[in-house]
Amino acid sequence: MLSASLLTTTQIVLSLLLYGGALLWALLRISWVELVTDSRRQHLFFGSVFALFVLWLLRKEFDNGLTFHFLGLTVVTLMLDWPLALAASALAQLALVLLGLDDASALGANGLLRILIPVLVTVLMSQMLERFKPTNLFLYIFISGFFAAALGAVATMLAGMGLLAWSGQLAPPNSLAELVGYMIMVMFPEGFINGMGVAALVVFYPDWVETFDTDRYLQEPFDE
Repeated sequence: MLSASLLTTTQIVLSLLLYGGALLWALLRISWVELVTDSRRQHLFFGSVFALFVLWLLRKEFDNGLTFHFLGLTVVTLMLDWPLALAASALAQLALVLLGLDDASALGANGLLRILIPVLVTVLMSQMLERFKPTNLFLYIFISGFFAAALGAVATMLAGMGLLAWSGQLAPPNSLAELVGYMIMVMFPEGFINGMGVAALVVFYPDWVETFDTDRYLQEPFDE
């Protein structure tokens, strides 16, 4: 993630408006009555906030203001659906800001990178898969879980590089091979962590995953 020193004022304002607008839209889409009355959903929501907060604490910080950490948003998005996923991740990010671990001025930019982009990629991949109405459980795990998380990590990295190039804080990679190397470095660990999380949930607690069609994926084989 980024510190405000790496961004221009225009980037800080625009990213805050974009992230704030997406978060407001998500808050308006949440069924608050269902959340208040369903204790299981509350536990999943606040458990996701805590899990994201802890995951984002496991980071590598550099002197220039860059920070690298796992995202974990794919499994949260599939479990809660995107409106609650945005709300949960916003609370986790706010906790980092309040503890002084994140730059408050870069709240919008970091919200775009670590939250909005991976959530958007996960939603798009999940919707694409659902168009085909698959019944194979492994398609859900690998496409909606592993590949969505991997692509989300790559999209986040490219967006971050784009912001830094725009602000003049980053020179472009020397070659395509170097860029591909960066992509591989971020996509496989992120895909593995989220893919394993999704696999564990749909196998042991499928009713916890909001976007998982239990009737279709876990139906009994049809006997002639």
